[in-house]
Amino acid sequence: MSTSLHHRAIEHLGTRIVGGALPSGHVMLAEHLEDELNVSRSVVREAVRVLQSLGLVETIKRVGIRVLPAHRWNPFDPLVIRWRLAGDGRGAQLRSLAELRSAVEPVAAELAAGNAPESLRQELVGISLAMKQAGDAGDMATFLDLDIRFHALVLSGSGNEMFANLIGQVTETLTGRTVHGLMPEHPQKEALQWHMDVAHAIDAGDGTLAREAAAKIMRQTIAELAPSWDDQPRVFVPVAQKPATPGS
Repeated sequence: MSTSLHHRAIEHLGTRIVGGALPSGHVMLAEHLEDELNVSRSVVREAVRVLQSLGLVETIKRVGIRVLPAHRWNPFDPLVIRWRLAGDGRGAQLRSLAELRSAVEPVAAELAAGNAPESLRQELVGISLAMKQAGDAGDMATFLDLDIRFHALVLSGSGNEMFANLIGQVTETLTGRTVHGLMPEHPQKEALQWHMDVAHAIDAGDGTLAREAAAKIMRQTIAELAPSWDDQPRVFVPVAQKPATPGS
């Protein structure tokens, strides 16, 4: 199977579903997808398998491949995040990610101050200095790479494996902001200083200061991005009804 054909099929269908061109309830047939994408049945089958794993579609015997509603999608998968950032739902996706990060990253920074190994602490300090230099120089490509590494280290340094598993989501957020022109040409000096404050507080084992500085970064991020989601609806995930117990 051609990896490029497989990737193209997934991207084509995923972006159309997440972007709304293929709405919830829409049914596709494998043979039609073969013709539309000019690929083999095996490529279609594998692409559908990936989309199923993301919660975007389900296969129904003797019916076809049905598109599922947004609340069934896996909101943590980097592919879903990337596709949402590329479409009309960008603002809503940025809001969800910013709110998630604001809840997690300050706590992760506090935990990292108490738990991170010495090598990680030293690397974090070095990266925060390099970020300031790249930001002051307007080298946004280098800054993005360093910014991703910085936040990945904070999450990993917390010692909480569930926090560390959010690295992919944060990476897509920072990359998406850059790709879609939502980052300033030069990072604000306050933000650069707060990143250094987080790094030095973690290095010094000061959890309170690390948490406060990380919270400042997230408050500024939300303030910068809020206009992009003012008119974006939220997704309310239905809560399953708990079965009644006998005799209740």
